[in-house]
Amino acid sequence: MQRETVLTTDDLIWPLFVTQGSGVEDPVKSLPGVSRWSVDGIAQRAREAVELGIPCIALFPNTPSGKRSEDGAEAFNPDNLMCRAIKAVRDACGTDIGILTDVALDPYTSHGQDGLVDETGYVLNDDTVAVLVDQALVQAEAGADIVAPSDMMDGRVKAIRMALEMNGHPNVQIMSYAAKYASAFYGPFRDAVGSGGLLKGDKKSYQMDPANGDEALREIALDIAEGADSVMVKPGLAYLDVIWRAKQAFGVPVYAYQVSGEYALIEAGAAAGIGDRDALLMEKLVAFKRAGCSGVLTYHAPVAARLLNG
Repeated sequence: MQRETVLTTDDLIWPLFVTQGSGVEDPVKSLPGVSRWSVDGIAQRAREAVELGIPCIALFPNTPSGKRSEDGAEAFNPDNLMCRAIKAVRDACGTDIGILTDVALDPYTSHGQDGLVDETGYVLNDDTVAVLVDQALVQAEAGADIVAPSDMMDGRVKAIRMALEMNGHPNVQIMSYAAKYASAFYGPFRDAVGSGGLLKGDKKSYQMDPANGDEALREIALDIAEGADSVMVKPGLAYLDVIWRAKQAFGVPVYAYQVSGEYALIEAGAAAGIGDRDALLMEKLVAFKRAGCSGVLTYHAPVAARLLNG
């Protein structure tokens, strides 16, 4: 009767990894219980999400090495893995599921950075934004409901918003990775999308310093002003203070990404006997809601949904 925070399946977004082939389920070794799925498998997972009451899935491609390049051109190929997966999910589920898509170049570049680089390896902000616009447009054309720029380039939200409006997609939302930190918790994700072993250097020139909180609010304010419909803080658990401050300051929908390292720590901890896996994951998801989240991207989404559904 007196519980202040309530978690429901409506609060869950399920990240899924797409790989090439047919009938493929390829387990990610650093993410126990998580697999890469071929396009047909992604459609099946989307049906599962609908049955569980999960309102949205988030798609991330594992692009074959032969289609990665310095300029990441596969990102705006309308027949790439991402676009084929979007169409398959839409055919399988109609409008019963929301489709959120990742806008960034790291799954497509041969150097593993989220943007185009110069001869020194420095990421070029403005040149990258132009490519991100093309990437967002092919995803919208394929049927994405929400495009989520995770690249952390300055000005990309405004550019994508303008392009969507001008190209007949005014109702496609933008969920901006507005406060994305240069975190040590991303390792298993990079394994899953195949960029980990390719990454040259680091991402500290465009992702945020974990020591900074005020900067996060400035970044969030800029993205809201440029047209973001919702914002994300990534990672989640180590940045609950940023989530809280963002919600109090702006009153917009704020999401958290319970990233791959956070997921893996729960699984490893439970396997080591430090606590019950289900209790651990549910406590953390409730913490996100208590901090002000409108929802959480979590690989535990189907597990949590089954627990919530009894």
